[in-house]
Order: sequence, then C-alpha cells, then structure tokens
Amino acid sequence: MSSAMKLAATDMSDAEWQTRCDLAALYHVVHDLGWTDLINTHMSARIPGEPEHFLINRYGEMFDEVTASSLVKMDLAGNVIGDQGKFNAAGFTIHSGVYKARPDANCVLHTHTRAGAGVSLLRNGLRPISQDALHVLDDVAYHEYGVPTSQEECDALGVTCQKGSCVVLLNHGLLTWGETIHGALMRLYMLERACEVELMARSLDEPPVVIEPYVQERAKARMQKLRGTPEYGLMEFQGLVRTVDRKGAKYRC
Repeated sequence: MSSAMKLAATDMSDAEWQTRCDLAALYHVVHDLGWTDLINTHMSARIPGEPEHFLINRYGEMFDEVTASSLVKMDLAGNVIGDQGKFNAAGFTIHSGVYKARPDANCVLHTHTRAGAGVSLLRNGLRPISQDALHVLDDVAYHEYGVPTSQEECDALGVTCQKGSCVVLLNHGLLTWGETIHGALMRLYMLERACEVELMARSLDEPPVVIEPYVQERAKARMQKLRGTPEYGLMEFQGLVRTVDRKGAKYRC
C-alpha cells in the first residue's frame, strides 16, 4: 500500500507513516543480522509530534514478517490506539519505562543475542580492550534483573537509562535508545560488537591488552560529540536497508 493510500484510508500523519516504514525496515535489518530470538524481543519508535504514543511489533510475528501497517500503536499507559493488536507485555514495560524517563528517546531496541546475553552474566563485563568497546564504553549502564511486566521494573529501567543509552540488562540481554532510529541501531551494533570481542577475549589463555587511559579519554570525547549529531548511524542504516531491499524484503505495506 502506498503512503498516499494509507493516509487516505486512516488519516494517519505523514510522520507516523514514515516512522512505521523505518521501524518495519529496522525489524528486517535485525532479522538479516541474525539478532532475533524467535518472536521474543522488540524494537519501538516514538511517533513524531505524539510524545505519548509509540509503535511496537505485533506479538507473534517473526521479524521478517513485520510491516509498516502491522505495527501496534500504544500510549504510555498501555492502551492500544486504533487497530487492536496483541503486544508483548514485558516489551511494553521496557519501552514505556524508557520513554517516560527519557523525553529525548525516540527509539528503543532490545535483543537477546548470544554475545549480549553472555556479557550480561558479568557485572561490569565490558572492558576497554577494543576499538568497538571504545565506541560505547563511556555510555554503558548496567541494569539489575527485575520482575518482567511489573511497574517496579518499568520505573527502575527508567532510572538506569538516565545513566547511559547503551544498557546491559544483567542476566538478560542488551538495550539501546537514541534520538533517532538509526542512532539507536548504531549504538546497538557497536554494543553487540563490543560484547562479541569481550567474550572472545575471555576465551583466550592470556589477559587482553588494555587500551591506554589517554586514548580512552580521547575516544570518549569523540564519541560523545558524534553520538549527539542527527547523522550518527544514518549512512549505516541506509546501507542496511538497501541490503534487505535487495533481498526482497516486503515491509512498506
């Protein structure tokens, strides 16, 4: 369905439809990267101009089945807006907790990858041992495992997200948030890479080389500046979308 047809049918704003298309594309990108856990993780995006509303996947769909129109629209109180659809209750807890606590968060991503889950077993598990880690290390926060779907967990996650946008959910997995969809994805990509390298290093027979503190500080300053720009991760996201498009992904409907 074209954007014009969709807008005519539902009075949906151009901004919401574009966000739906971008978020649906993100699900296909995550599927292509192999970061899925059947139907049990979730990505969301706040709707521009509607700060109390966000989009999330319809529970039960595989990531390569997600389309712009299948995404569920919710408010921060847990109500489904418009077309009704089943959503993951733990997903609502996670995403609403971040959006309530971080008005600057417009996208939240959550995964259960093997590398992310592996590092989540280690308190303060990431070390300054790779350039991948230096992309995120200054903005990493660790979050204690809580009771899924509870208001307590919703509130606690919001507190943790005040400390950083790259979150290791202990005993669980990874979460990132950003001002843009592409910015949140770039954070997740680098966090995932850092976790992969960390686990590789821990399997070796000798300790890894630690990057000098001076270099760490220079990297921190650079990444804080870079992550604050609207362009952060944009070209990478556009390239990944072109990749899934070439593979025949159908999500703009």
